[in-house]
Amino acid sequence: MSEEKHYADINKIMEMIPHRYPILLVDRIVELKAGESAVSLKNVTMNEPQFMGHFPGFPVMPGVMIIESMAQTAALVVVDFLGEEAKGKVVYFMTIDNARFRKPVTPGDSMYIHVDKVQSRGPVWKFKGVAKVGDTVCAEATFSAMITDTDSAA
Repeated sequence: MSEEKHYADINKIMEMIPHRYPILLVDRIVELKAGESAVSLKNVTMNEPQFMGHFPGFPVMPGVMIIESMAQTAALVVVDFLGEEAKGKVVYFMTIDNARFRKPVTPGDSMYIHVDKVQSRGPVWKFKGVAKVGDTVCAEATFSAMITDTDSAA
């Protein structure tokens, strides 16, 4: 088995976006095409807090958290593309469309999140995201986000 290459490890990711445990849902960026697309990895483990109640006896990663992992991956695409211009800014969800959940994601899964830019106009970026375990599509959605200054977000 060949060694997986990666663009960014968890330390680099935490430099790029403000998310932290328990909401940081990207462990590694394994592919990145500047301003266009990325593939990230989320290793799903039983010790994550959502599994205490979702669901006892049958732990399933909540769909909203899968969508959030897509959004965080997309934010990394935006932040990487903007470089220094991204300092002091944050990326916020604007829309989520056509979300589909096809197979449960459970502890022990390595979930790969594929995001592709659909378009960008000024501070608004639109992406298509697909979450997979192996070759199986678990979830997909189209979503948009806006990048804005942290001081104007309040």
